[in-house]
Amino acid sequence: MSDTQLVEFMTAVPEPMLHLSSAGQVAVANPAARALFGDWIEGRSCATVLRQPGLLGRIEAVQAGGPAGEARMQVTDQTGETQFRVLITPIGTPGPRGQRALLLHFTDITHLREAEEMRRDFVANVSHELRTPLTAVLGFIETLRGPAREDTAARDRFLGIMEAEARRMNRLVSDLLSLSRVESQERQRPSADVDLRAVLDGVIAALKPVAEEQDSALTLEARAADPALLLGEAGQGFRVKGDRDQLMQVFLNLTENALKYGGAGRPVTLRLGWQEGTGSLKGPVLRVEVIDRGDGIDPLHIPRLTERFYRVDTHRSRAMGGTGLGLAIVKHIVNRHRGRLRIDSQPGQGSVFSVLLPRE
Repeated sequence: MSDTQLVEFMTAVPEPMLHLSSAGQVAVANPAARALFGDWIEGRSCATVLRQPGLLGRIEAVQAGGPAGEARMQVTDQTGETQFRVLITPIGTPGPRGQRALLLHFTDITHLREAEEMRRDFVANVSHELRTPLTAVLGFIETLRGPAREDTAARDRFLGIMEAEARRMNRLVSDLLSLSRVESQERQRPSADVDLRAVLDGVIAALKPVAEEQDSALTLEARAADPALLLGEAGQGFRVKGDRDQLMQVFLNLTENALKYGGAGRPVTLRLGWQEGTGSLKGPVLRVEVIDRGDGIDPLHIPRLTERFYRVDTHRSRAMGGTGLGLAIVKHIVNRHRGRLRIDSQPGQGSVFSVLLPRE
C-alpha cells in the first residue's frame, strides 16, 4: 500500500488511527485522531502524544518484532473519562534497527465498561433485595422448629411476617420480569389504537377501594380536546398509538405511588388533556398528570428517581411494599411509546408526575 493509499484509508475510518514510523514518531493521524489528541501530534514522538506507560510498553514490544496486540488507554477531559481499546498492528518491513512501523486503531469502549458496571450493580442490588427477606424467613423457620414450636401466638405472628416477606419477594420477581420484557420491547413502538380516557377510568376503578380505605379522594379531570389543536379531528378524543396493558401499568404505578406517598386523607388527581408538543415531540401531545398533595420530594433526588432500586426513603418504601423498580418500568414503557416522563416536586408542596404521549 502506498503512502497516499494509506492516508486515504485512514481518513475513511471514523475511529481515531495513528501511523507510527519505525522511529516511533506519528507519521499520519486521521481526522478522528487529530480531534482526540490535537493537530500538533504529527511528527511528534508517540511517547509525547500518548503518555501512558502500559500502552507505550506494548507499542515498543510490537515495534521490536513482537506479535500484533492490544492495550487500554484512558483519556480524561471536562466531560469525564473515556476508555479506548488500542489495536497495535505492524506494517511494512523492519527498519535499519529492526523496528517496524505500526498502525494504532482506537475504539471507544466506555459504553462496554459502563454496561458491565450496571450489570454488577444490578446483580448486587437484586441479591441484597432478596437476601434480606430470605434471611428473615429462614430465621423464623428455625425459630418455629425450635423455641416457638408449641407457642401458638408466636407461630401465627411469625407466619404472618413470613407471608409478607414471601409476597415482597414475589413482587420483586414479578417486577424484574416485567422490566426485562419492557426493555426487550423498547425499540418496538406500539401501533394499536388506545383510548387513554378509558385506561384512566380503569385505573380509577382499580384503585378506588385503596383510596376509600385511606379516605383519599381519587378523581379524574379530562379537558375536552381542542379541535384546532387536532387539526379539525374533534372525534379523536383521547386516543393515541400504544400498548393498552403497558399504559395501564404506567398509570396504575404512578397513581398507586401518589396514594401511598401522598398520605391518608389527601386527594390524588389525574388530569388528562391535549397540548401542543415542544422540542422533539411535534404536533398534538396527550398529557396525563398524576398529582398528589403529599410531603413532596427534595429536587436533589428527582434526577435519580427512575434508576433501578433507587429510593428516597429506603425503610419507608420497603415498609409500603415497594420494590424500587416501579419508576424504572414506567420510564422504559414511556420511552417505548416515544413519550416523556416529567417529575415536578418541592418539599411540602406535593408532586406532579407528567406523562406526555404523541398522538402518532
